[in-house]
Amino acid sequence: MRSSHVIRRRILLALALFITVTAAALAAFLPVHFDSREESFEIPKGTWARRMAGDKVEILPSEIFLTLGMHDVLHLRNLDDVPQIFGPTLLMPGQSFRLPFHVASENLFACTAHVSGQLMVVVEETPDSPARRLSWRARCLVRSLSSTFRSHAA
Repeated sequence: MRSSHVIRRRILLALALFITVTAAALAAFLPVHFDSREESFEIPKGTWARRMAGDKVEILPSEIFLTLGMHDVLHLRNLDDVPQIFGPTLLMPGQSFRLPFHVASENLFACTAHVSGQLMVVVEETPDSPARRLSWRARCLVRSLSSTFRSHAA
């Protein structure tokens, strides 16, 4: 009886290991594709009024991550009733702004739509090798989970 329990455990462990290795191999070797090269964000109507009323409105993350060759165009749309500033650009109500990035870099912008008044845009290198794709996908997963937990905690 004991030996069948040990065998079952080893089979489950081997299966879990196989699934983990297969998932890692797929994440490393499958190419990364997106329908659009834009990462879009909207400033909702009423954001400024809510902020002036004392509400700590979080409509944008403190950091936006872009990846060269995949999502390397930041697209902002101002749906609010008042103009918003992003870097040197004044976004009038209803106006959109697209900013393409061509170099991996960290960029700090003034941003009136953000609570802190600043927004960091991090542009990462293209993950062009299996190890980089695996690392890139892991970072994206961690950021996504972190963002999900923060939004549920608020």
